[in-house]
Amino acid sequence: MSEIKLGIIGGGQLGSMLSNAAQKLNVKTVIYCDDLDAPAKNFCDEFICGKYDEKEKINEFIEKVDIATYEFENIPFETLNEINKTKPVLPKPSINRLIQHRLAEKDFVNKLNIRTTQYASVDKKSDLDSLKDLLPGILKTTTMGYDGKGQYPIKEIKEVDALNIDFSKGYILEKLVKLKKEISVIITRFGNNEYEIYEPIENIHEDQILKYSSIPADISENIFKQSKNWAMDIAEELKFIGTLCVEFFIDRNENLFVNEIAPRVHNSGHLTINAYNVSQFENHVRAVCSLKKVSLKKLSNAKMVNLIGSQIEQYRKNNNLGENEFFFDYLKKEIKAKRKMGHITTLIK
Repeated sequence: MSEIKLGIIGGGQLGSMLSNAAQKLNVKTVIYCDDLDAPAKNFCDEFICGKYDEKEKINEFIEKVDIATYEFENIPFETLNEINKTKPVLPKPSINRLIQHRLAEKDFVNKLNIRTTQYASVDKKSDLDSLKDLLPGILKTTTMGYDGKGQYPIKEIKEVDALNIDFSKGYILEKLVKLKKEISVIITRFGNNEYEIYEPIENIHEDQILKYSSIPADISENIFKQSKNWAMDIAEELKFIGTLCVEFFIDRNENLFVNEIAPRVHNSGHLTINAYNVSQFENHVRAVCSLKKVSLKKLSNAKMVNLIGSQIEQYRKNNNLGENEFFFDYLKKEIKAKRKMGHITTLIK
């Protein structure tokens, strides 16, 4: 079999870890990113810098790859669709377009009879007057936004005036649940009813950014099964190929809600690199490149801590870790507040 060249659109830490996983499988990687200093540049075989709508550069990327995938959602559908005319893009561009739009995503999940938080579309400020039943809630842009960006917690309508919200963008208002816990389920779909699925991961956020992820999640057997079943239903309905993450809320009454779908490898799954025989990244590469599926085996319980902003500095200076600790430096040049700079995974016996 000739050597596979996998194109990865996006050059962040997820692209870096996908490149590492691909290297293990003798798959060459070509990263396409609009940032000349993208961290994935340090891990891939080839790197192309260009804007996501720059036709000449996109064509260069198409020429170099056999298959393309992406490590973040906010890529123009037109770009993915154009690449897909010549080389297969997995997951399919239509899936990314659906999940890019929070309202369309919520509608899709509800049509599967899977519970989400209550929500409504908001096109203009006056729409909020009839949506008081959804307060307290979070007003979110329907597109773009991650790690809390483009999100506005609202308890009362009168608070909106002080927020200087640009209502020329589309918004969705989501009713807050009385949150007990957040979990995520990561699943890789290889084809019809052919999966590898990781056990639910418990997540803790700080300032709307993921801080801690751990397995096993402290959840009931019912939530354990329901979350995995819902993730499989979503992946199957999408006819997804690759690794997918479903984020869930659990309320104080033990009700499970789908919060969001990420059509890609996910921050909470970083611990799979050390805690399983096959990581979420390797499984994604295997699926999109049509490589052999390997049965998943958990090796250890684990906890992952994101290193945000300047927290990375002490580990770069003094990397004195125990034999059960694993430090990952994303090699980002500039340290910024609220920027994910690396992570540490600790295996727990």
